[in-house]
Order: sequence, then C-alpha cells, then structure tokens
Amino acid sequence: MTANLAIAVSKFVAAFFTGSSSMLAEGIHSVADSGNQVLLLIGGKRAARASTKEHPFGYGRERYFYAFVVAVVLFTIGAAFSIYEGIHKLSAPEPVEAPIWAFAVLIFAIIAEGFSFRTAIKESNQVRGKQSWVSFVRRSKSPELPVILLEDLGALLGLIFALFGVTMAVITGRGEWDGVGTLMIGVLLAVIAVVLAMETKSLLVGEGATPEMEAQIRSALEGSPEVARVIHMRTLHLGPEELLVAAKIAVEYNDTAAEVAKGIDEAERRIREAVPIARVIYLEPDLDRLRSSTSTS
Repeated sequence: MTANLAIAVSKFVAAFFTGSSSMLAEGIHSVADSGNQVLLLIGGKRAARASTKEHPFGYGRERYFYAFVVAVVLFTIGAAFSIYEGIHKLSAPEPVEAPIWAFAVLIFAIIAEGFSFRTAIKESNQVRGKQSWVSFVRRSKSPELPVILLEDLGALLGLIFALFGVTMAVITGRGEWDGVGTLMIGVLLAVIAVVLAMETKSLLVGEGATPEMEAQIRSALEGSPEVARVIHMRTLHLGPEELLVAAKIAVEYNDTAAEVAKGIDEAERRIREAVPIARVIYLEPDLDRLRSSTSTS
C-alpha cells in the first residue's frame, strides 16, 4: 500500500509538469488501488469477529461485501474519472509538456507493477490448481486473490495505455492521443470493476461448495455405516473458509435412536475429515422408504 501511494504521488507530480490527462488518470487509479487494499484489510478484520445472537453464523461474508465495495470504488473513482478526463482532453486537446517526467515515472511504475503482478500470479498459482485463469476468478471463494490479481493486471495495462497515449502525443504533436490513452484506461477499469462486481455479487447472494467438495462430502456421508443413502444435500459458503452443510440422510427402519445418533456423529466426523472447512453441519435422518418399498415388493 505504501508503494502504491508513492507511485501515485510520482504520477501526480508527472501530471503537474506534463499536463497529461493519462498521468492524472493513472494517479487516481493508484489512489483507488490503495483505498481498495485498505478496504480488503478492513473486511478481513471484521470477518474474523466471533458470532453473536444477531449473527449466529458469524461475519465471514463481510469479506465478500468489502470486495464488492472495492468494485464500486474502482468504477466510480477510477473508471468514471478517467473516462471524463479522456473526453475532456479530446474536446480540448493540449500538448504534453516536458514528457521526460511522464516517461521516467511510467517506466519505473511498469517495472514495479510487473514485479507485483508476478507475485500475485505466483500466489494465485498455489491455490488455482488445474483451473484456467477465468475459472479461478469465477470460482474462487476467497475474494482477495482475484481482486488483487485483477487490480495488478489493470495497473500494468493502464500504465501501458498511458505510455502509448503520451508517446503518440509526443511523436505526432497532437494532444488528442493523450486523451485516447486516458479513455483506454477508463474503459479498462470499468471492465475490471464490472467483472469484480458480478463475481462478488454472486458470493454475497450465496454460493455452494465446488463440485469437487460436494462429491467429497457425499462420499463421506455414503461411507458412514449408519447412512443408507443421501436423499438430498445443500451447501453454502458462510465465508471463504467456512462451509455450511445441510443434508437429509436415509437410515434403516430397524435402527434404534441411539444407533441413528451415533451414525450422525460418525457422518459429521467423516465430513470434517474430508472437507475441513465444513464448520457447520446439519444432518436430518429419515427412514429409507425407497429401500423398504423395494424389499417389501
């Protein structure tokens, strides 16, 4: 975050000396990124609070809420401002003065953001597995990594767009190119903001476990001695590392209450062993009517 603020200050200084709208847009972009990092930290801290009577399942989904706020901030502050500045620059173009300031800051920032993006890729690869990048962003239940990954990608592309706009403005002597670069930055930020908003909205509404996790849970249930079969099952993420599991399970007609209770305890143990993030488990026993009717006939 400190590095982001330092880069933002350098961009604003370059914008002051050059009059470049691309540099100004990039400065606002860096400020928005810094604010977003603060929001993610706040979300992580608030999500760690213990459950209360009012919120019996805890506050884990606050991480999703603050990730959604990140998307809103990126769109309103970053994208809207950049698009406005780009349109303004196109309607009243001015030449880029002292471009050496812009080139120096942009090249330095591209190198710094390149290292940051590489770090984000390495961290994401540790949890991405065999998923494609698109699938990772769409299916990740932890919002921080996809947010940081997309922000770093946006920061790097934004700098390249700014460098393109300033370079073309200097080569051609036409300030409109600076406005074009600014518009490109604005559209880029808008696209990233919309993608983040859509994905975090889905998490806020409530997403179930991945198909792989559901298969593990079902296998754990069906492997329990007292469980004849799984009638139906539902899962819901209460947070990135907290999963609710609710299932209706069939038990034998001749099982005693003690045997059913013991079987449920064993099934819960198996589920937690297979999927450690399954923190809240509700199992409803029912008579295995299907097997009973089959045996009767």
